[in-house]
Amino acid sequence: MSGDARETPADDGKFGRFGGQYVPEALMPAVEELTDAYQRYVLDNEDGFIDEFREHLRTFGGRPTPLQRADRSSERYDTEVYLKREDSVHGGAHKLNNALGQVLLAKYMGKERVIAETGAGQHGTATAMAAAHLDMPCEIYMGRTDVNRQRPNVFRMRLDGAEVNPVDVGSGTLKEAINETLRDWATNVEDTHYVIGSVVGPHPFPSMVRDFQAVISEEARSQVQEAADRLPDAVVACAGGGSNTMGSFHHFVGDEDVDLYAVEAGGSGLERHEDEGVAPHSASLSTGDEGVLHGARTKLLQDRHGQILESHSVSAGLDYAGVGPELADLVESGRVTPATVGDDEALEAFHRLSRLEGIIPALETSHAFGFLEREGAELGDLVVVTVSGRGDKDLETVIEETEQRDLDAAPDLEVFER
Repeated sequence: MSGDARETPADDGKFGRFGGQYVPEALMPAVEELTDAYQRYVLDNEDGFIDEFREHLRTFGGRPTPLQRADRSSERYDTEVYLKREDSVHGGAHKLNNALGQVLLAKYMGKERVIAETGAGQHGTATAMAAAHLDMPCEIYMGRTDVNRQRPNVFRMRLDGAEVNPVDVGSGTLKEAINETLRDWATNVEDTHYVIGSVVGPHPFPSMVRDFQAVISEEARSQVQEAADRLPDAVVACAGGGSNTMGSFHHFVGDEDVDLYAVEAGGSGLERHEDEGVAPHSASLSTGDEGVLHGARTKLLQDRHGQILESHSVSAGLDYAGVGPELADLVESGRVTPATVGDDEALEAFHRLSRLEGIIPALETSHAFGFLEREGAELGDLVVVTVSGRGDKDLETVIEETEQRDLDAAPDLEVFER
């Protein structure tokens, strides 16, 4: 195999033993309708759907995004480092790729309204922008904890005309936001489409979101061959639910000589606190167990009784107790290697990339660069790292966390001494 994208799963949406459709009976008609629409419009390009989608990506989204050689990072790590700049997509993150695809699909399906969940706010912002662009009413659910730590994105969503609903139950993060969005969808299936923000949920969502995000690796694979006349030794991407990860990996999966690294949030440590119902991290690929979460069988954080643990990350976008089923299968098969980076490492990487390259990364992205700092040249002679988003949204969090950790000197970090 060479450069072949991963095949679409069977009709039941299974990736090995992961995936499937574990949803209430009331939602099955909507899931079946969406499965049919995914086949017709996304896979078969009926009515020129994919052509229109790509045109919106180009004219509204600003694609293709650059593949930039990171000169100072390359010198620091003694290897060629290339950055796939998804932070340059309109709105500042890769999330717009999927949001545009799903909102456009909702219009093709004749839906009158879209809803979405969001954690860090980037998916909510992207959905709000796409909905405004395509003239579709939009409602966003967001955990109260994330509303408080992502105020700029909440304001951006409302500026674009979306209604933002804070969710106060549980830990007030992404898991609870997804639960509330599913309840809304179950109540309004006839006229509403649920724009899931990652490669999670029941089939066809994991495959469909991956297909919309696969433009990342499609471009990167071509760009790195043009720039370096070869494929990379490794591709590195941060992993929460997995949309950025699968988008970055999809067109490299068939290149067996290209190592793929999914970097999860190690939080404050990988120990399990089952009796307290809390995990101090969000590393479901590295430490999770098999179970069902939000409509799919996958790897997730749960206690010995099967109850979902509250997860933690300094990054709101990685603070999720599960992961996409395809990514779980790729890790299980050994094709993708999981890794973890803790909160402190991510904060240091946030400062470091800003100083080295003039790129202020999202805290999600910072985890990938924390891994690069740790492994460096061990990853090979040429490495592609996806910059999943820009860090504007995280400045308040970084200021607060830096003060608490006494990391005011973090930008130095021997950057100029190596």
